[in-house]
Amino acid sequence: MDSRSPQNDFDNDLRLAQARAWLQAAGLEVDSGFRDIAGDASFRRYFRLRINGQSTVLMDAPPPAEDTRPFVDVTGRLRAAGLHAPQILEADVESGFLLLEDLGSVDYLGVLTPETADELYADAMGALLRLQTGTPVAGLPAYDEALLRREMQLFPDWLLRRHLSLEADTRQREALDVAFDRLVANALAQPVVCVHRDFHSRNLMRLGADNPGVIDFQDAVAGPVTYDLVSLLRDCYVRWPLARVEAWATGYLGAAQSAGHLLGIDEQRFLEWFDLMGVQRHLKAAGIFARLNHRDGKPGYLADIPRTLGYIVEVGERRPAMRALSVFIEHEVLPRL
Repeated sequence: MDSRSPQNDFDNDLRLAQARAWLQAAGLEVDSGFRDIAGDASFRRYFRLRINGQSTVLMDAPPPAEDTRPFVDVTGRLRAAGLHAPQILEADVESGFLLLEDLGSVDYLGVLTPETADELYADAMGALLRLQTGTPVAGLPAYDEALLRREMQLFPDWLLRRHLSLEADTRQREALDVAFDRLVANALAQPVVCVHRDFHSRNLMRLGADNPGVIDFQDAVAGPVTYDLVSLLRDCYVRWPLARVEAWATGYLGAAQSAGHLLGIDEQRFLEWFDLMGVQRHLKAAGIFARLNHRDGKPGYLADIPRTLGYIVEVGERRPAMRALSVFIEHEVLPRL
């Protein structure tokens, strides 16, 4: 969580006045002002404050726009599996307030370099393996066909039509339909695990011990085994050479199999799952970035769309099933951004 503003004066903010009263009623002494820190692509807000001399983070998730109960549920699952999710110090789920352990302000994105990447990703993949092998999926929403298709539909709805005013012709729509069908089949063919759903450099906090801290996991689902790995290694915010990414991915498969996970899955099959899962995620992400601009007034993500779509072009060069989609993006979409 990075500082977004030095502003400390939120005295006129009704929600924060309510939060302060809640904390005081719980016997907690607020030693500082509420310092606004970077949030995520939602209506949630986060504030750093000192409680009884300890740095903490307040999550403000205003009902009915947000619901803190999934965050509380998944926090318990992750911590039980040995991940460093923030401890919940106090909770008022009805009012939408959580007081959390402060995992600091240094995320992976800020410290990833060619020299640090192996160590940082080793820690992250160790955490991911614990997530996949130690987190029960019972009770989590299913990453089913309907959800996969709703996510991919964000690409034509928000990026093509709304952002680029681009209406695909019959041939292009057929290419999208064929690709969507193949991507759904790929996702549903994979082993089902707990999926963080945004396991990437902005949601992994660099810590001195028990690295990484894991945040923004409240949308976890039961879904495909390669989803979080491709989120990490084909990150929308940082890009690595293909050979290095594939070495990390196959290394993860080897570590998983040594732990008794993903037995019987060969590297070729795993990398195909990984490639196509990334296409599904990147279609979704590109659509979300456009939606954040037009619906939510957050234009900062638009600069990440070319990198995100570039992954799809790259996969289309290796995977025939994605070639028509890749050509469409390379020649019709990317030049308009």
